[in-house]
Amino acid sequence: MSFSDLFDSEFKSRNKGHFSAIVRVAIADGDLSREEKDFLDKLAVRLEISAAEYEEILENPLKYPINAPYLHIQRLERLYDLSRMVYADHILGPKQKEILTKFALALGFTPGNVSFIVDKAMSLLMLNVDLDSFIYEMTHMNK
Repeated sequence: MSFSDLFDSEFKSRNKGHFSAIVRVAIADGDLSREEKDFLDKLAVRLEISAAEYEEILENPLKYPINAPYLHIQRLERLYDLSRMVYADHILGPKQKEILTKFALALGFTPGNVSFIVDKAMSLLMLNVDLDSFIYEMTHMNK
């Protein structure tokens, strides 16, 4: 196995883990809305998830572990995707906050400030910000 094959394999594994985490959020309420399905379809393309992998992950999203990215910016990108899924039905409440908090911790955000991070992420999603604005605001939230 070449080095590039190993890198590609690790990249695919991380993407599957991220996608499965988002699927878990999407099905947490027992219903997959049209908006959530559309978001999953677009995200699968962006994460290079094949149709077979997509179906496999939908059937058993717990099969893949959440792999926290090493770089902070990548964690914010993943938090953005998860936040968008949590807010896909445009309802935010204690259950959505609890789910997002669990995933933020799994992504490697510290327990001491995870509630601030989740609150900020949820407020930014209510404002319908794009990824670049989300990252900027999350990076500069203490300034």
